[in-house]
Amino acid sequence: MAIKVYKPTTNARRNMSVTDYSGLSKVAPEKSLLEPLKKNSGRNSYGRITVRHRGGGNRRKYRVIDFKRQKFDVEGTVLTLEYDPNRSAFIALVEYTDGEKAYIIAPQGLKVGDKVSAGLNADIKPGNALPLTAIPTGTFIHNVELYPGRGAQLARAAGNMAQLMAKENGMALLRLPSGELRNVPENCMATIGQVGNTDHENVKIGKAGRKRNMGIRPTVRGSVMNPCDHPHGGGEGKSPVGRPGPVTPWGKPALGYKTRKTHKASDKLIVKRRNSK
Repeated sequence: MAIKVYKPTTNARRNMSVTDYSGLSKVAPEKSLLEPLKKNSGRNSYGRITVRHRGGGNRRKYRVIDFKRQKFDVEGTVLTLEYDPNRSAFIALVEYTDGEKAYIIAPQGLKVGDKVSAGLNADIKPGNALPLTAIPTGTFIHNVELYPGRGAQLARAAGNMAQLMAKENGMALLRLPSGELRNVPENCMATIGQVGNTDHENVKIGKAGRKRNMGIRPTVRGSVMNPCDHPHGGGEGKSPVGRPGPVTPWGKPALGYKTRKTHKASDKLIVKRRNSK
């Protein structure tokens, strides 16, 4: 899908672009697959802010997405392609031959009226879900499970895809969107193709108010605060950081600080880290 650019009628419009939604179906979402979504504004169960810069934004309803694809050997027809406010990818409403409806992540190239299915015998075409054992090496996939039956966790955002590199000893080697090489059990499910809405990364927000509608609040720089509020605060006029490098409000290094747990259980499954040479 393309991107729409506006004429510079205002300063914000000059630097704004939006996704062209003309390829989506002009329908209301399927009522039976909607659930209420409560706002937490970055607060935990104690009511304390644990994630800053969250709050406000447009009211949304959650669309229940089928990430497990366990309806084996039942053909489904794509009824609609829809926008989902909870993710960057578009979603497709599928109606199966037994009458059940489900939302799936819409892969690139999926159209209304297409047939999709899941299981060992499904064809290798976008939108079909198979266990990794049944997918040929070199295939581009998305919606990949990390643990059999848990539901897809990898390569779900707009434009993303993983590549199946090899299969041996009950494990499948994947190249993930980050460049990481990782083993996954080969009885995990994955969907063929690339996630749709590939132009999502090129959209320019244009103005602060549009970010507020998404539920993101402003960020205040540490250098303009007082010393009691931030390690960068205080001093006359514009002051340098005064430390070897910038730090977070809690004094941890802000750049390049390793936060991954040492001896994490999944370390043995990672063949190559995303940024290793």
